[in-house]
Amino acid sequence: MILSDYQQPEAIIAALAYKRIAVVGLSANPARPSNDVIQYMLAQPQGYEIIPVNPRESEILGLTCYPSLLDAREAVGEIDLVNVFRESSAVPGIAAEAAAIGARALWLQLGVINTDGIELAAQAGLSVIADRCLKIEHARYL
Repeated sequence: MILSDYQQPEAIIAALAYKRIAVVGLSANPARPSNDVIQYMLAQPQGYEIIPVNPRESEILGLTCYPSLLDAREAVGEIDLVNVFRESSAVPGIAAEAAAIGARALWLQLGVINTDGIELAAQAGLSVIADRCLKIEHARYL
């Protein structure tokens, strides 16, 4: 696997066009990077809808939080993009769940890299962005 294959500008721009984003590992702690990135995304004029996924929280940033992607899909309907703020070892399971719910893309934040998870998602037909920050890439391209 070549990581740069999952960092192409065209794929990043296409992923940023998706409006309904499930964020796996979103933290309620404002000092955590996930919280900062999602506050930024919520403030953007594109009208992103954020669906927090964290089994330890019931609400984050005033948004209902779900324990899993499957629960989120059941509650809110179709999810376009799954953004991951978890340790790399969790990626294969998250990728499988993202494929199971019919997500269109999997976005792994900076430092989140797992070859098996990336390949699983790609083989399931998801567009994959790896080792890139949603906030940084949004600011760069949009």
